[in-house]
Amino acid sequence: MKLLPRNSEEPDVNLTPMIDVVFLLLLFFMVSTSFIRESSLKVDLPEASGQALTEEETPIDIIIRANGEVLVNETPIAVATRDALRDLLKTTAGDNADPHIIISADANAEYQHIVTAMDAAQLLGFTRLTLATRQKTAETP
Repeated sequence: MKLLPRNSEEPDVNLTPMIDVVFLLLLFFMVSTSFIRESSLKVDLPEASGQALTEEETPIDIIIRANGEVLVNETPIAVATRDALRDLLKTTAGDNADPHIIISADANAEYQHIVTAMDAAQLLGFTRLTLATRQKTAETP
C-alpha cells in the first residue's frame, strides 16, 4: 500500500493583532502622560494645635487696598515698588531678624501687589508670612 505524503503546513502564529495592541497601548500612554512642569512658590503651611499661641511681638501689617494703595503699619507707600516696600519693611522691622508679617489684601486687589509684597519680604530673608483671610458669613455675598 502506497501512502501519499500529506502536505502538512507548519503552524504559524499571527503577530499582527499583538503588535496592534502594543502600539495602541504605547499611543495611549504617550497621549495621557503630561510632560509639563509647573512652577510654584514654596509655601510652608502652619500646623494647627488645640491652643492659641500667645503673640510675643507685634506683627508687621501690610494692607493692600483694591485701588493698589499699600500701607505698612498704617504708613502709606507713595509708589508700591518692590524696592520701596523692601526699604520700608526693613525700617519697620528694626532689629528683628525675622518678624511676623501679615498681608491683608482686598479681594479685588491685583495679585501682582501681593506677590510684590511677598517678594520684598523674601529679599530681606523674612520667612514668617501670613495671608490674612476672613470667613465668609451668610450676610457676605
